[in-house]
Amino acid sequence: MDSETLMLVGMGVVVVLLGLAAWAYTSRRRRVNLRERFGPEYQRTVETVGPARADTVLQERAERVSRFNLRKLTQAQADAFAREWRRIQARFVDNPDDAVGEADQLVTQVMTARGYPLEDFDRRADDVSVDHPVVVQNYRTARALALRRQRGEAGTEEMRQAVVNYRALFDELLEVDTRSAHRRAS
Repeated sequence: MDSETLMLVGMGVVVVLLGLAAWAYTSRRRRVNLRERFGPEYQRTVETVGPARADTVLQERAERVSRFNLRKLTQAQADAFAREWRRIQARFVDNPDDAVGEADQLVTQVMTARGYPLEDFDRRADDVSVDHPVVVQNYRTARALALRRQRGEAGTEEMRQAVVNYRALFDELLEVDTRSAHRRAS
């Protein structure tokens, strides 16, 4: 080989190595961003679908949710939902089973009012995990306890824990659009 050919081959190798380095850096950066964005949900997804698919699953989930028309609640909506939550909590003392079912329904109503599609539970939990990755596990735990309640396998303490878990997500979903409140006040 002459020196010109060696130089071209060397430049080709350098270009390929730079391309591989750029790809590796981009992949690592994306993984770090997903870990930061999804927090504990990232590890749960790795355990569920495996490390090779977790990044893709979470990226697709985030892209799906980005197409939703998610919105904050009006002050009137938030106040109404908060009153309903207080009613459910008061009802828990006399009827824990019904209170847990009503808490589940109320969280679903708040999600619907915020713009989340009303789909099966697993899809709703996945959708919520995009913007609420820390408390989505509370939602899953509450739902599992509610299902145990339906089968007659859960006691009052587990029902209390279900309500506490529903409350964690409920509180995060109760974001109010302060811009609309300011417009009305003007």
